Amino acid sequence: MTIRRSSNDRLGVLLVLAVGTFTVGTDGFVLNGLLPIIAADLRVTESVAGQLATVFALTYAIASPLIAAFTGTWDRRWVLAGGMVLFTVGMAGQALGTSFAVVALARLVAAVGAAAFQSNAYVLAGALSSDERRGRALATVAAGMSVSTVLGVPIGVLAGTWFGWRAVMWGIGVVAVVVAALIPIIPEVRVPAAGLRERLAVVVRPAVARVLLVTVLGTLAGFTVFVYLPVLVAPVASGAVLSWVLVGFGLGQLAGTTVTGRATDRLGPGRVRAFSLAGVAVVLAVVDLAVLSLPGALLFALFAGAFGGMLMVPQQHRLFTIAPDVPTVALGVNGSAIYVGGALGSALGGVVLAAAGPSWIGPAGALAAVAALALCVNRTASPTTSLRSARTATPPARRPT
Repeated sequence: MTIRRSSNDRLGVLLVLAVGTFTVGTDGFVLNGLLPIIAADLRVTESVAGQLATVFALTYAIASPLIAAFTGTWDRRWVLAGGMVLFTVGMAGQALGTSFAVVALARLVAAVGAAAFQSNAYVLAGALSSDERRGRALATVAAGMSVSTVLGVPIGVLAGTWFGWRAVMWGIGVVAVVVAALIPIIPEVRVPAAGLRERLAVVVRPAVARVLLVTVLGTLAGFTVFVYLPVLVAPVASGAVLSWVLVGFGLGQLAGTTVTGRATDRLGPGRVRAFSLAGVAVVLAVVDLAVLSLPGALLFALFAGAFGGMLMVPQQHRLFTIAPDVPTVALGVNGSAIYVGGALGSALGGVVLAAAGPSWIGPAGALAAVAALALCVNRTASPTTSLRSARTATPPARRPT
């Protein structure tokens, strides 16, 4: 691995990466908050409009490993910049689209750009950090995604209510342009090239495959419910009030992401992710009771965000530990697994909504979380073992030039 320029400005680099994940996250999450408005404008049902999230997630999952394979020897800054350009084009396409097909195609373009940026953001965060501080570095970048739900999503929902959802897409595109302009402050980073064959070889390693399956199921659980959250809370929170529910979810996710960095470094990833999934399962199981009142919906959103926000940092940390020879490849594949779970969750939620009604969405998500938890409990190492493994794992080689 080659890293050019002094890394004394790592905090600035992490902040740029976090702003980028904030931008991508705002696009993904705000679409869910605007689901009823978009469905009405495009003249489709809410379950069909929800498949825009499926298109984005599935495209991301496929594009991420392909981009990583074909740009393996590139300076990561070019990949980040190109990703933001494509993402901006996708935002413009959504803002201008007048039919579901056109908007879906634009989301496909945006997803390719998001895949190029976001997966590399986590790779850079892990590569530029020491082993002892890797959890915190990953949490800093992940916090951009969490902050998007605290600030970007509620503001986007309010702006969508006042000015229309298309204006929100334009706004996100403007922020993406700003992120692209800041990319030159990132040091030059080149990682060892890895083709598709090598990436597939990583996926079939039993330990890696288990972690990836936990990622898929954990993300599936959350997306099954979150994509259709406006439908679930509609009786007690619609319009501008919905933004407060989303604020609660975002605050919870930000808190979960913030504490999980240090918790993972201190306790090891096994216990943290098991705690996360157990909490998600319980919260999703009681969603139908929670949404009977506005205070209940707010509490549900807060705890769902907190428990859900605790999952990915220990997952990423675990991959650095069990695949120390190819950590960047493992993280890239995990990014695809996240979006495979998102695509499956969005699709599952839409099927459940159309076939059985909203009251069955929560239980469906809870079952997925329980399945992920079962995989973790069977193989969770002791805190001492997890810490020892994390500290003795071989870090990516660094050679200043």
